[in-house]
Amino acid sequence: MSDIFDTKRIFGDLGLRPDVLSGIEEVGFEHPTHVQAELIPLAIAGKDVMGQSRTGTGKTAAFGLPILHLLKPGDAFGALCLVPTRELAIQVAREMDVLGKNTGLHKLAVYGGQKIEIQAKRLKRNPEIIVGTPGRVMDMNNRGLLPYNKVKIAVLDEVDRMLDIGFREDIRKILGAMKHRHQTIFVSATISDEIERLARKYMHKPVNLSTVDKKSLTVSQVRQSYVTVQAWDKRRLLRHIIKAENPELALVFCRTKITVDKVADDLRKKGINAQALHADMHQSKRNRVMEQLRNGNLHVVVASDVAARGIDVDGITHVFNYDIPDDPEVYVHRIGRTARTGRSGRAILFVQPEQGALLQNVERLTNVEIDELHFEGFEPGPEPRNVRAKRAELDREREENRKNLGRTISEAPSKELAEDADRFPGGVVPSALPKRRMGGRLRGRRR
Repeated sequence: MSDIFDTKRIFGDLGLRPDVLSGIEEVGFEHPTHVQAELIPLAIAGKDVMGQSRTGTGKTAAFGLPILHLLKPGDAFGALCLVPTRELAIQVAREMDVLGKNTGLHKLAVYGGQKIEIQAKRLKRNPEIIVGTPGRVMDMNNRGLLPYNKVKIAVLDEVDRMLDIGFREDIRKILGAMKHRHQTIFVSATISDEIERLARKYMHKPVNLSTVDKKSLTVSQVRQSYVTVQAWDKRRLLRHIIKAENPELALVFCRTKITVDKVADDLRKKGINAQALHADMHQSKRNRVMEQLRNGNLHVVVASDVAARGIDVDGITHVFNYDIPDDPEVYVHRIGRTARTGRSGRAILFVQPEQGALLQNVERLTNVEIDELHFEGFEPGPEPRNVRAKRAELDREREENRKNLGRTISEAPSKELAEDADRFPGGVVPSALPKRRMGGRLRGRRR
């Protein structure tokens, strides 16, 4: 446990107010994690902080507790926490509400998908802490309901995602509009050099804090494995593993929303209590799935990556990467949903035979050699007829293209064109200069 918790310190050593400490005690926390032990004193001292820590090591409390300590009732809009997903906005606001129950501070989650009138009414009550997604935050600001000039502490959670191409312009507008001096805290499990350079533009003499051993981005409590499987066998293998492993609570991550729905439907048809979770679902349904998940009324949640940054639920024992992601950092965030705050967990990655390079990318980033698993009783199925037919059609097309190319080469004048298989495989290159060339010189204007 020493790689996650600072067992030499307790929360009372970090300088937090008594009313904040009482909330921590009621939750049952005793020792802070390393990122909490290091980030909280810096934030309380008013420093801008760039914090990197493995997923599952308590980053929400690391920035949430200083906010609860520094603000007092009446500091309307004193803290603005920006997060990439609706689920994460709800989760962060919920956690801060629990930890700060004795502080008298009010927290509000602001996100798309919920009626804007409901959130507008609550904003008029001047809550001290806002947790929101960038789009809805900007909308509320444009309506004059969420002033940026009152923000004392600005937080970017999952800063790598917040400053990627999709959110970068929104973040620039929000943080760029805060002309007054304020404190900034940026945290994430993965922070590339490019993201760090971008983040520093919005910070004042930040302290760069990393509790991540550069040799490994994943916690040791996650047992990582992969299975080699053909695309047509993946659903059947998933059902087989779920029955063999009997996870208490499992997350299955898929690349596309269509796959999410198909996999969830397949599991339900086989008697497995599963639900889908992705961005095309109505927000009320997404909320119901998350509530079922928190209450332990679900066995399996099949999700797209929109949920990888928004699920922080105790008791997730298994994470299945049904589709290996192109970006290995996505893998880090996915498997971070298990083995939270010191618990153990299992991560199983499905790899198709042609995806060896993607597996190597994951191992290179995490610096972990992932072991291959073989499950007894599972026999790969025959190649489907449609797959055989498609491959035969591709083979015919290649053969036809090769024949056509051969005829083109044989019909070409031998003095002007010649085949060069090494430099231009399967094609032709000129064997001599053209008969006529453009002459003269290009005239440029004097500048």
